[in-house]
Amino acid sequence: MAIQVGQEYLCKVCGNKVKVVAVGGGVLVCCGVPMKQVEG
Repeated sequence: MAIQVGQEYLCKVCGNKVKVVAVGGGVLVCCGVPMKQVEG
């Protein structure tokens, strides 16, 4: 699924949470692992 403005992502390692405000490209990564989209 493509990343879209407004989506939220969570790092399963450290708990960081981000909200997309601008789409660039690539994959969101934290602590060396891809972040998972949060439903909400």
